[in-house]
Amino acid sequence: MDIYTTIFEVIDFRSFSNLWYWIALAVLWSTTTHWVLGVPFDLITRARRIGGEAEEDLIAIVRVNVNRILYVGDVLGVYVTAGSCALLAMLAVLGFGYAVEFAQALFLMMFPMSLVGLLSVRTARIIRAEDGAQLYKRLNRHRHAVRAIGMLSIFVTGMWGMYQNLSVGAL
Repeated sequence: MDIYTTIFEVIDFRSFSNLWYWIALAVLWSTTTHWVLGVPFDLITRARRIGGEAEEDLIAIVRVNVNRILYVGDVLGVYVTAGSCALLAMLAVLGFGYAVEFAQALFLMMFPMSLVGLLSVRTARIIRAEDGAQLYKRLNRHRHAVRAIGMLSIFVTGMWGMYQNLSVGAL
């Protein structure tokens, strides 16, 4: 057995049968749901429970992250949108048109994350427009929406992965 065979057995580009893909998918969604607009969720719960300095820290961090998200959205939004759409279209055509499983796997990770990105920009705009009285409600609503996107994404990816593994295994 040569080194190339060993490397390609460890780094299997048949993504849906690879344990590393599923670990990466789990880490992606657990991290995404934990960081609400760039703020760790434990800070949000601590600020709500304790108040005082923790709440002031939360408000400051949310303000900084909302300003950062909206600055990137306002300055580079068109370019990020165009680049993301081009990349997602390329992955969709390669993955589902030409049956490249690695492109399918990347598309099934990146498309839902693009929805999370759009949702983050929308939530940031709403938070900036509000007076701050609805901050906890807005952050929790955003987290629940991200979790719903994540659960649907994991379900669709799992179903598609099982279909790919069963259909390839039948050949």
